[in-house]
Amino acid sequence: MMRTGNLILLLAFSLLLISITDVSAQTPEGAAWIDTHGYTGCVKLFNEHTTVILEPNCGGRVLVYALDGYNVLYVDPAQNGWVYTPGGERIGPCAGRFDIGPERTGPPRAQLWLGRWTAEITGPRSARMTSVADESSGVRLIRAFTLDRSTSHLSCTQTIENISDETKQYFHWSRTFAEGGGICVVPITQGSRFPEGYIYYEPARSPKYMNFRPEEHPGTRVRDGCLEIVDTPPFPKFGLDTAAGWIAYLTKTGRLFIKKFPVYPERVYGEMASLTVSIWYVADRCEIEPIGPRETLKPGGKASFTEDWWLEPYEYPDNRRVDLEKLGKFVEDKTR
Repeated sequence: MMRTGNLILLLAFSLLLISITDVSAQTPEGAAWIDTHGYTGCVKLFNEHTTVILEPNCGGRVLVYALDGYNVLYVDPAQNGWVYTPGGERIGPCAGRFDIGPERTGPPRAQLWLGRWTAEITGPRSARMTSVADESSGVRLIRAFTLDRSTSHLSCTQTIENISDETKQYFHWSRTFAEGGGICVVPITQGSRFPEGYIYYEPARSPKYMNFRPEEHPGTRVRDGCLEIVDTPPFPKFGLDTAAGWIAYLTKTGRLFIKKFPVYPERVYGEMASLTVSIWYVADRCEIEPIGPRETLKPGGKASFTEDWWLEPYEYPDNRRVDLEKLGKFVEDKTR
């Protein structure tokens, strides 16, 4: 006969197995619920080398995009745990932000930009965050993320849904903060409307002017068909109408953050200068902003835009002069 003590141990072990099996059934491979940075209910997507943390408490952001423990996104510790109260204080959230445009003529959208979202795990290394139905803008936003099984490739799809009874015009606008001090590279393609291939917003605070003949600056240069930003410029904001469909940002610690996205030259882009890319570069962070084409959404209509991310080891040059041909081939190979 089995002794009472052994029976109790067997029952406890069986209950543990049931508990483990139940958790495994509820949480697909490479996905987990975690509390981090002062927030609860965040989603972790992961594989052997890459970690993504999605944060639904303040604007539906990517809080961490890390390769072997290194997070390329700019995170302000002072914002940890901060949540928005309607009518109360507002902040400019850090890390992997997304938005919709237009910037200057669109309605207020604090509930989308700062409010609480709903997060759900949707499959292996996949999750979705959904905003409230925002009456001010007339839309609901859905952001879906999938991390590759073995690489750093993260697919980020934002869907704009018109929940109003009027036709709306909006577009995807990414506003991701990477850590500061790196080298930002954006290809300039043929057919640009801008004499230098880009425009420069002036002054620094609440810019009012789009300078299409920007003065030369040691931290900014056009070389081998690319705009390079290698140091803090006098004014932070740049705009491009490039059709290349990628941006690369090389950190001083030797990680290359790549964003790839579709460009539609035949379509209307809704920013004032019809931009496909904007960059905002200051000392401690760089904002990397793919912009989608304008979408005309009838009541109940939806439109989606996908940008794909990679984070790869890449040598940072001591002279801050990247071999742009080599970099372009590397981007092409990694994102093919």
